[in-house]
Amino acid sequence: MAAKIDRHSYRSLLTLGIVAAASIALWGCNGGDSSSDDNGPVPLTVPKASCGSGDKPETALQGQVPASLRASGFQGFSCNLQLVGQSRGEGASWQQAWFQDKSGHKCNYYDTAATTANRAQIGVVAIDATNPASPQPTAYLSTTSMVDPWESLKVNERRQLLAGVSATNGNGGPEFDVYDISGDCRSPQLLTSVAVGTGLNAPDEFKAAVRGHEGSFSPDGLTYYGSNLAAGYIYPIDVTNTTKPKMLAQWFTPIIQRTHGLTISDDGNRAYFTLFGQGQAAINLAGTTTLTNGLVIADVSEVQSRKANPQIKVISTLVWPDGGGAQHTIPVTIANKPYLIFVDEAGSGGNNSAGWTEACKEGLPAWNFARIIDISDETKPVTTSKLMLEMHDPANCDKVLPDLAGLSSFTYGSHYCSVDNKKNATTLACGYFNSGIRVFDIRNPQRPKEIAYYNPAGTTTSSPGSNHFARGQWVAGGPDWCNAQIRLDVATASLQTTCQDNGFLALKFTNGVWPFPESSTPAGEQN
Repeated sequence: MAAKIDRHSYRSLLTLGIVAAASIALWGCNGGDSSSDDNGPVPLTVPKASCGSGDKPETALQGQVPASLRASGFQGFSCNLQLVGQSRGEGASWQQAWFQDKSGHKCNYYDTAATTANRAQIGVVAIDATNPASPQPTAYLSTTSMVDPWESLKVNERRQLLAGVSATNGNGGPEFDVYDISGDCRSPQLLTSVAVGTGLNAPDEFKAAVRGHEGSFSPDGLTYYGSNLAAGYIYPIDVTNTTKPKMLAQWFTPIIQRTHGLTISDDGNRAYFTLFGQGQAAINLAGTTTLTNGLVIADVSEVQSRKANPQIKVISTLVWPDGGGAQHTIPVTIANKPYLIFVDEAGSGGNNSAGWTEACKEGLPAWNFARIIDISDETKPVTTSKLMLEMHDPANCDKVLPDLAGLSSFTYGSHYCSVDNKKNATTLACGYFNSGIRVFDIRNPQRPKEIAYYNPAGTTTSSPGSNHFARGQWVAGGPDWCNAQIRLDVATASLQTTCQDNGFLALKFTNGVWPFPESSTPAGEQN
């Protein structure tokens, strides 16, 4: 059973530099790393970026878009990031991927909503961002899976593939599409669009069909791990032969049989699965006792080695009270030590006003954020730091809750993050929905610092390909949903991403805040 947190204890624990950790059924506290270059208390929230002249900094709490600005038409915030190019198109949805071909074309790919009303083009948009000041759509992929791959749209650099699972509104299938991007990345070439897991492709194929939501390639590009959020199972697909993908297994996570995003270690033998569950405030409302949101580290070596009837084995599990709706993971190395970037999609009480109110009452964060987890002992992962903004601080609930009157679902929280280099991570860039694109210095993982942010102005007309609009959460002039992964580019001191209503955005760092001298952005090492 999970111990209930005293409403006043969360802030005091964190301001003493103590971070929360948990086992399958219990959670406790663990001290910070002594390698910190600052022996003072660890702040509850990440230190704010220092903006330069010409910036348009936030006017209230860090990460906040106050109700007054929403009502008058939000004009956006910027700090050390400047918009240099945009392709709004019909808007964007949940995910973005990227690739640079042998001719030097820099291509980005993003999904759009499954809705077809008032649409000129549907499906995944390919963008040529070689000239970031003038990003241009070059193709629209509308095969079955690409009409709406949701969060499963991924690139594998080693095999030069773009793939996604049919995930219509987050629960489609059973199709799986694979494209070749090795030639001209501006014009992906279809390799296969086929139903997987139906038993139709091979006599011994798994008999439960693909149901699409999220997914990730193994780094070698030979396996694509998909996740069925609705039914809960994870299904590795063999893509050794890209024209004949085959499901290899079906596996359910422990504690709660629901998983969201995932990543695989570079050798293919470890998986970092999310547990899509509930935090303390949500279980209080439900009248239950077990924390179910967090991380599973698993041995997937039998899948990697193609053992017959491969088994996936749990190595460790970590759950926490101050987040929910676990979204995704990124294994990284920081200063020669292994960590995991972990991002939640819901706060401690979930994504609704009742949950926000309960979290605030309990002194817990009502909105979601990213965290850094030490996995140097994979049997005992420990939370190292949390990338909370001022608006996450439960003490500020009375200032923040009025901003969200009439809204539900995703508001201020995190969704997807990316790093500059998984093997030597210095920089973390995250989409924080209404709080925009946030960039952090993580060279000291115990004390991450914000260095830049960009929150685009609200659109006054709707974007029909935006899920923000399709879900009925868009408000004219209100803040956008910035939620896709982010391409950092050291060579041009820039980043590219999407926000749902504003579409594709190319941004340049200003005031010399990035890159750091040790930063690098090698292909295939950012997400």
